[in-house]
Amino acid sequence: MPATPAPEPPPMRERYRAHVRHEVKQAALRQLAESGPAAVSVSAIGKQLGVSGPALYRYFTSRDELLTELAIDAYHDLADVLSAAADRAPDLDARARLEALGRAYRSWALAQPHRYRLLFGPPLPGYDAHAQRLVEASQDSMTVLLEILRELGDPAAIPPGQPLSSQLSAWAHQHGLEADPVTALRAVLAWSRLHGFVSLEIAGNYASIGIDPDEVFEIQLATLTA
Repeated sequence: MPATPAPEPPPMRERYRAHVRHEVKQAALRQLAESGPAAVSVSAIGKQLGVSGPALYRYFTSRDELLTELAIDAYHDLADVLSAAADRAPDLDARARLEALGRAYRSWALAQPHRYRLLFGPPLPGYDAHAQRLVEASQDSMTVLLEILRELGDPAAIPPGQPLSSQLSAWAHQHGLEADPVTALRAVLAWSRLHGFVSLEIAGNYASIGIDPDEVFEIQLATLTA
């Protein structure tokens, strides 16, 4: 059987474009880590890279487009981390998978809080943080959580009343998520707990009152998987 020919490498122009976009993103991430989303500046990045700001607009048409690309990358990265952690859980037990997901979520946020704040912090004035591309990218993480919660089940759960039940069904249907109202509500509550804890931790609130966040998180995780 003849060997499959190796795929043709992308043209030089495409490789150069991909390289420049990568360099711009890395510079923007440094700005993000140092001073937050409001500090991201295409013109300042151009100076760092030794090119004019207008030249970089051939690769990112605006600061908002650059922020959107950074957010989409972060959403995909977070989803990959959560999925990998859940898949490494002992015996792939649903409860162990949920605990692994929770720990991975927290670890990702603590390792790169600037990216976490970009996703879940207050949006910049005039920036559409709920654009369709961003919403679609955010669903990957929720899909992982919903899958685990469906496996875990909860026979004693009582379906939420109206109009919440219809709202949860509409949300799941709109985003192509397989979830009944009970599972969808559990996912929203689980994410709310994780997000609330992590947001307080990366803001230094536990440290400021002298509380060990590790122990608090383990208690929170136990209630989450109960």
